[in-house]
Amino acid sequence: MTYLDHAATTPLDPEVLESMMPFLSGITGNPSSVHAVGRIARSASDDARESMARTLACEPQELVITSGGTESDNLAIKGSARASARRGRHVVTSAIEHHAVLHSCASLEREGFEVSYVPVDEYGVVSPEDLAASLREDTILVSIMLANNEIGTVQRLSDLARITRDRGIPFHTDAVQAAGHLEIDVDDLGVDLLSLSAHKFYGPRGVGLLYVRDGVELEPLLDGGGQELERRSGTENIAGTVGMARALGMATDRLEHRARREGEMRDMLIEKIAGATGDVVATGHPTRRLPSVASFCFRGIDAESLLINLDLDGIQASSGSACTSGSVIVSHVIQALGLPEAFEAGSLRLSVGDSNTPEEISAAADIIIAHIVRLRGIAQEVTEAEFGAVGG
Repeated sequence: MTYLDHAATTPLDPEVLESMMPFLSGITGNPSSVHAVGRIARSASDDARESMARTLACEPQELVITSGGTESDNLAIKGSARASARRGRHVVTSAIEHHAVLHSCASLEREGFEVSYVPVDEYGVVSPEDLAASLREDTILVSIMLANNEIGTVQRLSDLARITRDRGIPFHTDAVQAAGHLEIDVDDLGVDLLSLSAHKFYGPRGVGLLYVRDGVELEPLLDGGGQELERRSGTENIAGTVGMARALGMATDRLEHRARREGEMRDMLIEKIAGATGDVVATGHPTRRLPSVASFCFRGIDAESLLINLDLDGIQASSGSACTSGSVIVSHVIQALGLPEAFEAGSLRLSVGDSNTPEEISAAADIIIAHIVRLRGIAQEVTEAEFGAVGG
């Protein structure tokens, strides 16, 4: 097996699991309880928050622990917009956001909010000029992701956030794909809200966080016991919080080494596959991209067929397209890039990680190339047969 889908999820690091075990099997206290076991749980949660706050350069009380990136995005967008509705009802986002952001915005539209979708260029980059032009007097929130989950493009977020800061508009970023690959400092980025998900950086699934800058208004999505300073009710996930903190700390310590190693393997994939197949577009920005993601669109290739064949050969990968009822629906991200229609259905995302080696990456590239050549040959034969039948 060659796992090239780390952007979808990463395996739980053994050291992270070890840090979680006391709270999975032994220490079962509720951190809201006043007894000794409850105080142990509360202390562990507080220590984890302080660790993550140091990494992100914020205060522990500015972190809200959630169930993952999707909840963090929903809380940031719906919670911030609803809390600020008295000042305005206009939200701005980009055309290539994760569905957790886009569907949250669609939900707000059903409530009477207006949403503007800023376009991107052929590399998936949002221009400061386009963002500035989208802002209005009643704009109450901007949400632009730090790194795209399909093509790996990294935005110049600090330049974008500076535009909104000058106008007093809160800025949210979905940084789920960036964590573990890029340094994340909320002040350097200039953001007011930031979403992370632990399972993207070798932490546990089912836990994430939302950074909320002090002073930013946020209406909770959940009613209950008032945990997380009244922002997210529910008994705290101590094991998940401890594991996330451990994973984030390890990711920060290994950042430079991981980025260099991943970048070499990513470049190998791009150079070999783009150089050998022809009629291919390497999507995403050429240089401002995640070190882990190589993404392509192939002319005349059906992504579903390619992924099935790769899976049979032991290569796990993803596509920018989603399969519904046997048909391929082109990704909104790929459509936003403005590629010729013949390329849109043939998208492929390869995302490398700690488990990969340069040797297996080279071998996987050869297998991918062979399948593309074969699938194009089959497609050509079908086209010729259909043309012959029509001509006859």
